[in-house]
Amino acid sequence: MYSLYFDPGLGAMIIQSVVAGVAAVLLFSKNVLYKIKTFFGLVKDEEDLFDDINVKDSDPENKPE
Repeated sequence: MYSLYFDPGLGAMIIQSVVAGVAAVLLFSKNVLYKIKTFFGLVKDEEDLFDDINVKDSDPENKPE
């Protein structure tokens, strides 16, 4: 019979590795999904994001007096 002993340092290292692995998978998959969506044209271009904003009306320096 083998008894395994995990000291707090090893336990923390295992938990840190698991958390880092999960974060890496989430960030990598998000990047891949974004590239796939842009390839198929499902994501708006950056120029299209600001088409709804009327800068002349919201800019205080350009207000008519």
